[in-house]
Amino acid sequence: MGWNYPYISLNDMMKLIKGFVDMMVLASGYRSSGLVAHWDSHNISKLLQWGLFFENVLRSLNSSDVCRPSVEELDAALSEMTSHPSFPQGLAHLSSATLDKARGFVSEHLIHALPLRDTHLRAFLTAAIEMELNELSEREHDCLNAYLSKLMPQNNSLNSVSERRSFVMDLDFPLPNITPKINGKCSREYLTELTVQELFKRQSAVLCIRTLETSLDILSNTIRCMESESESDNNGLSTKLLKHDKSSALMGSEQLIDFFTWNHWKSRILSYFLDKRTVQLVSGASMIFSAPKIQWIQVFERLQVSKERIDDLHEVIELILLGCIVSRWSCLIEHLMSIAYDSSSISKQYQELCKLILGRSPSFDLKEGIINSKESCILEYLIGLLGGRLHQLWKLPPALAAVAIPSWSPLFKLYLNEIETQFKGNSSTMRCCNCTQDRKEHKDCELAERTWCLYIFHVSGSHLMNGASCT
Repeated sequence: MGWNYPYISLNDMMKLIKGFVDMMVLASGYRSSGLVAHWDSHNISKLLQWGLFFENVLRSLNSSDVCRPSVEELDAALSEMTSHPSFPQGLAHLSSATLDKARGFVSEHLIHALPLRDTHLRAFLTAAIEMELNELSEREHDCLNAYLSKLMPQNNSLNSVSERRSFVMDLDFPLPNITPKINGKCSREYLTELTVQELFKRQSAVLCIRTLETSLDILSNTIRCMESESESDNNGLSTKLLKHDKSSALMGSEQLIDFFTWNHWKSRILSYFLDKRTVQLVSGASMIFSAPKIQWIQVFERLQVSKERIDDLHEVIELILLGCIVSRWSCLIEHLMSIAYDSSSISKQYQELCKLILGRSPSFDLKEGIINSKESCILEYLIGLLGGRLHQLWKLPPALAAVAIPSWSPLFKLYLNEIETQFKGNSSTMRCCNCTQDRKEHKDCELAERTWCLYIFHVSGSHLMNGASCT
């Protein structure tokens, strides 16, 4: 039957929804220019009024058998709009069901997306309470007392939640399901109830994040302490660990990797990947690259970094490389924790890596279907950004370059070629050690570490690089 709502056409409705989407983008915290969006009570009230308008329209459509097919027509138009590559991915789930609870949708964004400072919280509460009082004044003579009467039944529930919240904050441990359930479902008119629920949801999320950060800090500090102890007592710790490692029987030769060096490299990798800063970058990379290619490219283009400042791009490159391993993050940590000592010499490990280029490695099991198209697009963009300046990769931790660049990428061959150049002692702009000049074996230098990192991920951890799921 198509659109059959007499008060507004589908075309006009979609224009209003597009304007609503623009406002919701601002409600996510930032303007299109990237500057922070500030919300006062007046603008918050306007946005809530928009939400109420859409709720009323959807209520009318759903309450009439004649108009109900219009909801399907609206969803079809919304689906076409949200599927456009330039549509904000954070709002891609927008549908008639979302608009039917538009004020709750608005409240969620304004409370969860923006920094909840005193001024913002005061502005939001002012707008919500004023809006509810205005609605009550239309049918209640004493709207203030009517509003307070509605709040009174919540006291017991809120006091109980408050006590549990204080207990949780003292322990720094999250308590699930602390969102108050008041009178069952939220009524359309009771905006305060929506606000209270969203505030408690945010409080619960903050407590969860705080607990995770505390746990991560403890783990990272433990690894750093172990690394520090290893450096201060090389021989003693190595001897003690070797007694418990049956795989270390071949450690007598000077050409084999020293166990202490291996343990030091492993600890340093874990310290980097479990560092709070790295985890935050991974989270940011996950958000950026979850968008369509056209959108995440715009994010990096808006950085407006000139080619003259390419040497300042190592943090951007780090973010891009972390974006390549977001989907493998858990597998990566598990693999690092499980790898055992390998007594192979650096030169032998390098030879195994060279076989990857020729496709002759026994563990090389790459299939065309395994190649991640998004990862390929990210690496293609990175190659263009680098513009042949491979020295940027040498500013980053060896483990990141090793795990983020797959062997099928042209960048892997370029990276390995540079390692080969330094192995042979040829002239290079990225000389990282003097082992060749001093006629020494590459054992504990940066070149050896970069080779070892490539080996543990691309040879020992080929299942991780080739997309196999970890168990």
